[in-house]
Amino acid sequence: MKRLATLLLATLAALPLAAEDFFDDLDRSLTWSSADAQTRARVSGTLDLEGYRFTQPAPALIDAGGGALFNPRLTTFLDVQVGAKIYLFAQTRIDRGFDPSADPLQARLDEVALRVTPFEDAHLNLQVGRFATLVGNWVQRHGSWDNPFVSAPLVYENLTGLWDALPVRSAAMLLDWSHVSPPLAAGQPANDKYLRVPVIWGPSYTTGAAVFGEWGAATYAAEVKNASLSSRPGVWDDLDRLFQQPTVSARLGWRPSPMWNVGLSASTGDYLTATSSAVLPGGYGRRDYRETVLAQDASFAWHHFQAWAEVFETRFAVPLVHDVSTVGYYLELKYRLTPRFSAAVRWNRQTFSDVLDSAGQPRPWSPNLWRLDLAPAFRFTPHTQLKFQYSLEHASAGPRTYGHSGAVQWVLRY
Repeated sequence: MKRLATLLLATLAALPLAAEDFFDDLDRSLTWSSADAQTRARVSGTLDLEGYRFTQPAPALIDAGGGALFNPRLTTFLDVQVGAKIYLFAQTRIDRGFDPSADPLQARLDEVALRVTPFEDAHLNLQVGRFATLVGNWVQRHGSWDNPFVSAPLVYENLTGLWDALPVRSAAMLLDWSHVSPPLAAGQPANDKYLRVPVIWGPSYTTGAAVFGEWGAATYAAEVKNASLSSRPGVWDDLDRLFQQPTVSARLGWRPSPMWNVGLSASTGDYLTATSSAVLPGGYGRRDYRETVLAQDASFAWHHFQAWAEVFETRFAVPLVHDVSTVGYYLELKYRLTPRFSAAVRWNRQTFSDVLDSAGQPRPWSPNLWRLDLAPAFRFTPHTQLKFQYSLEHASAGPRTYGHSGAVQWVLRY
């Protein structure tokens, strides 16, 4: 981690200011417009070089052994505007997996969607394709250039005790899957980590259709997608789910002034995958295993200060046990100390409802935990940025009670 940070700092310090001319020329070469200016297209993107250092087991969605990981990522965006009413966008990535991992590099299409604005104003927009969820406010700024941190907030990446490939049949099974009872040995990784799901998996690039718009200070958005907010990237392209097991989400927003933006979101959808159908308990279908989310979000900006907050209240239906719930929230603060240097702090917390263990004692169905994230960022030029992050995490149960992790991310925007 120290070597990577030193290398990145040395590289950035050696970049001449004349390189800005190169990026200006590159931007012009990646922008195209028709003779009548009715059709315009632009290619842009980011190159991210990330390094992680962590205590075992690897936290959140990181999939790596040892205690360190280097994770490069090349993201390319295509934006096409046809007249004033048709907009097409796409996002491709070359990386080691949607989430940080030690896998070989791979290419992937993350987003592709068509948006139509039938009228002259912004009252109504229609969108179809594969795109990020409209729930909450973090997704709107989740890209590496806009996110003040290297990681996502805790609720977007904390893996709960629920699996999406098999149904829970008892409270004891749920506590075993979440490693609350019996707990793993200190430092022991969970071999079933890839089976578990969070409340919302990152930006949730699921497939479907949406309608959204604004009326004065109010905004609205609704979407019908093929998978729940908790679904993993491997099912985001499954079109059968869109017509057989749709997930419905909506958000209402209000901007009372340029400084404030608040919203209320809701979502409901089945969280089990198709592979679970053969092993469901008699008399139950996948529709009986639903994730229901109610979320509130707020953002504030004043001069050099910005703040964001979200609260997710989530209920998972678990037949043969009972409904289990979790509340996750975060508060994120960012202050720009100089035009190039900023600092951010984020407090994350997630708690879980109780179920009865084999002795009849109430236990949280997944470990309660909190995490503190600290992140200074240096924007050397309009095209280069360097971020550091330190995280301290505490869990009420599991293979570790306290965990430390560090990350560094260099972002080149073109």
